[in-house]
Amino acid sequence: LTTRRILLPTTRQSSSIPEDDSPVEMENPFKKERRQCILCKLKITPDYKNYRLLSQFQSPYTGRIYGRHITGLCKKKQELVESEIKKAQNCAYMPYFYKDKMFLKDPKLFDPENPIRSHRF
Repeated sequence: LTTRRILLPTTRQSSSIPEDDSPVEMENPFKKERRQCILCKLKITPDYKNYRLLSQFQSPYTGRIYGRHITGLCKKKQELVESEIKKAQNCAYMPYFYKDKMFLKDPKLFDPENPIRSHRF
């Protein structure tokens, strides 16, 4: 006894599948939003005469300049802020060791107690 196969012609119904099944170009939906430093976002260039702005990047107790990992500034603006603070201190616009008491209630640009990165690099 032999069995025979019967081959029937199959016709595919044309459904809603397009002929061109190439990938669609689109933006990455999982891409993180690019973080921008506050001075670049507001288009502020630090100046040594604007000591009220510069005092925000200096510790009110020790006078140390906060690092980039605390301020969240980009490298270019951080270097500019540091040089302008030193220039303002040399011109006697800003004190070396402590912040003026009238600037202690200024709005915070960042939280020095909660750094953006917990390390310096």
